[in-house]
Amino acid sequence: MTRIGTIMAASAVAAALFAGIPAGYAAGGGGSDSITSRPSTPADPNYAAAVAAIQAKDYARAIPLLNQVIAKNPRNADALNYMGYSLRETGKLDDALGYYEKALVIDPNHRGAHEYLGELYLQKGDIKNAEVQLAKLDDICTFGCEEYRDLKRKIAAYKSGKSS
Repeated sequence: MTRIGTIMAASAVAAALFAGIPAGYAAGGGGSDSITSRPSTPADPNYAAAVAAIQAKDYARAIPLLNQVIAKNPRNADALNYMGYSLRETGKLDDALGYYEKALVIDPNHRGAHEYLGELYLQKGDIKNAEVQLAKLDDICTFGCEEYRDLKRKIAAYKSGKSS
């Protein structure tokens, strides 16, 4: 990112904080292990219920709710990312991969999708592609971000032979 781009990004976050908007929302945040993401469609009860189900680790309940959200808005990168996450958590790695890829076509800087895609690659034993996602997060997260730190930690644990 150029110096001007970095300054503009910092200014946007500062302005959002001043206005009382959460920084992750203003900066185009993604998901993390705590499943905290910018609100996609706060008025969509299916989206809110799906996020609650994911937080409760009830992925089987989240999947049909997310299907309804995506049916209404197939370009909802957050819902696509959460669908990928829920499918990955239920062991459907190939299906999850497709949802992460769709989310990233819509929002190439979606931090959560990059983190979770990196984790999926680790589950498949593909360290090289996991590190590609880490490098993308490093580019996106000018001042560092939770998604970068989480994936970096999981890659380090993977390399040391530990599960995380």
